[in-house]
Amino acid sequence: MKISYGILYFCFKSNFMSIEVHAISKNYGAQKALDQVSFTIQKGEIVGFLGPNGAGKSTLMKILTTYLSADEGTASVNGFDVSTQQKAVQQSIGYLPEHNPLYLDLYVREYLEFNANVYGVEKNRIEEVILLTGLMSERHKKIGQLSKGYRQRVGLANALLHNPDVLILDEPTTGLDPNQLVEIRNVIRNVGKDKTVFLSTHIMQEVEAICDRVIIIDGGKIVADKKIDKLTTTSEAQIIEVEFDRLVDAKLVNTIPNLDAATNVEANLWELKFSSDHDMRPIVFDFAQEHGLKTLQLNLKNKNLESLFREVTKH
Repeated sequence: MKISYGILYFCFKSNFMSIEVHAISKNYGAQKALDQVSFTIQKGEIVGFLGPNGAGKSTLMKILTTYLSADEGTASVNGFDVSTQQKAVQQSIGYLPEHNPLYLDLYVREYLEFNANVYGVEKNRIEEVILLTGLMSERHKKIGQLSKGYRQRVGLANALLHNPDVLILDEPTTGLDPNQLVEIRNVIRNVGKDKTVFLSTHIMQEVEAICDRVIIIDGGKIVADKKIDKLTTTSEAQIIEVEFDRLVDAKLVNTIPNLDAATNVEANLWELKFSSDHDMRPIVFDFAQEHGLKTLQLNLKNKNLESLFREVTKH
């Protein structure tokens, strides 16, 4: 049986991994910043990278952008090895670091022209990225005159100049006010329509608003890897928040039928977890009645990103 080379090429491209990370470890002296980190990101995905401060987010991004080298493991971007094909990696990614380095005395268009010459791209690409990132009204201003939100747009425009397949953005919304935050979110969502985006942040709302998937790191290890749309279902766990009218001993709470876990959030407030497709609130209500308790609130909580984050980064 003959198989067309075109079909083989299409199958390869459709399953192409934009980012592959395998057993990456990195130490800073006695501190282990990354510990056997592994994951893959498919072409076209927008993936949020979450974790507490010091969890290893920026370290991994610096390895993927070739600014740092790993002590162990392998990683590739667009099929290029970050250790042995550094120039090819750098040419195929757009990188916006956490502290966006800009020449404040240059005009916006002047700054982008300078970088276009460095990248060796056509001048008409400058107009394209200015339009794409919403900089038309600011293009003739000095960067030092711009707000933090517009400076982030300039950084994004610069990262997009050479039309990379992969965007790596490290804390792109840090320090922005709510209006600026919404603006940058829309820009990232727009440019992510035809690119792979790997987005580091500590703002969970950003991940829920922009991303298809979230990877959570804690203590240098991957502790969760989930599709965002799966977080709004209760198929994995049903979480009920209940507040009693007085303190209840944990041993008593744990006698609730079919209960998987109980967490005393504060004072009389409990978070109860069940593995069931049926609404377990009547069971909790019956338990309260049986033991002479009143329920001040009894809410079914869909599992969201915040609850997942708290669950996997408890320490």
